Amino acid sequence: MISKRAQQLSPSETLKITARAKELAREGKSVISLSAGEPDFKTPAHICNAAIEAITNGFHGYTMNTGMPELREAISTKLKKDNRFHFEPNQIVCSNGAKQSIGFTLLATIDPGDEVLIPAPYWVSYPEMVKMADGKPVIINTTFANNYKLTAEQLEEAITEKTKALILCSPSNPTGACYTRNELKELADVLKDYPDLLIISDEIYEYIVFDQDHVSILNAAPQLKDQTVIINGFSKGFAMTGWRLGYMAGPKEIVDAVAKIQSQETSAPSSISQKAGLAAYTGTMKPIHDMRQAFMERRDFIVKELNSMNGVECFKPSGAFYVFPDVHQLLGKTTPSGEKVNTTTNLALYLLEDHGVATVPGDAFGEPNGLRLSYAASMENLKEAVVRLKSGFELLK
Repeated sequence: MISKRAQQLSPSETLKITARAKELAREGKSVISLSAGEPDFKTPAHICNAAIEAITNGFHGYTMNTGMPELREAISTKLKKDNRFHFEPNQIVCSNGAKQSIGFTLLATIDPGDEVLIPAPYWVSYPEMVKMADGKPVIINTTFANNYKLTAEQLEEAITEKTKALILCSPSNPTGACYTRNELKELADVLKDYPDLLIISDEIYEYIVFDQDHVSILNAAPQLKDQTVIINGFSKGFAMTGWRLGYMAGPKEIVDAVAKIQSQETSAPSSISQKAGLAAYTGTMKPIHDMRQAFMERRDFIVKELNSMNGVECFKPSGAFYVFPDVHQLLGKTTPSGEKVNTTTNLALYLLEDHGVATVPGDAFGEPNGLRLSYAASMENLKEAVVRLKSGFELLK
């Protein structure tokens, strides 16, 4: 009864770990979750108030399939002002989250057998979305020494006659690494020779960048605009995960194809969420700056603490709210109960079950030596998590 398409997909490891953490918490166990990619802040008040006003004023109906014109105009203005991209409102589709924007972009562009290049570590959903579109995910393994960033040489080597697209994520989930302008220029020097190769640039963590300004591949190489789709949204930067609002901007031909798919699959996102998104892009940015400052302080704390632990190495990420330490020195050891920790999945389950800290194994992201920790948690919880992690690591023999 179940389709081959559904059978070939893997469930999200991040959601699986988060679900187990919640289950343990319901059983009364103290669990600190560093697994979810979700800000621990509330959505800023002016955004919430815009949604309440929309409800009160009866803004309850369907909007245009691609999103209400005012929101797409605000996105277009924001892209021009903040990012120096020029996408007209009719080159933008608003969807139920950036995740859906990526999925529909792949459905609109990938044919059976087409290869999609995905640098690892990758966000868990990328390969599965490619499979959903009947494409073939081609994983390019990056290195800890290079902060897990794709090099031009690796990119050139991976491209074949079947390559249809490349997915780039900067700032990165799961590593927090950000590509520099020069690194993006080097990638662009390769990509310019392949004008039919689509670049899907996932920039959902754009507002959570600490040590430099956010740089997109289109800032480094504007000439690639005709082969680039920008993915963004409101979930991470504005603490609006549950509002489910994202968008894609790109070449009109691709935008029209995505709009056609969306019209049959979901139609436009919630009218209330769209009013909230409009307020986000036209209102004060102070709460966003405050959140970023808090994230930076937490990053500095957890990176320092992780690097003080035996068997753990962690570079300081430039963005997002994740650290992705290398823990390969801990693999192969044994827990106090006699169980072997041969994989990061074993390690993550040990930390959760025995020490009450939820992390996500690097195995889920295509990097078997890593462990993703989200520091989108209070400093109080981070301090306790560090104590538990240190204890858990020290007890491995």
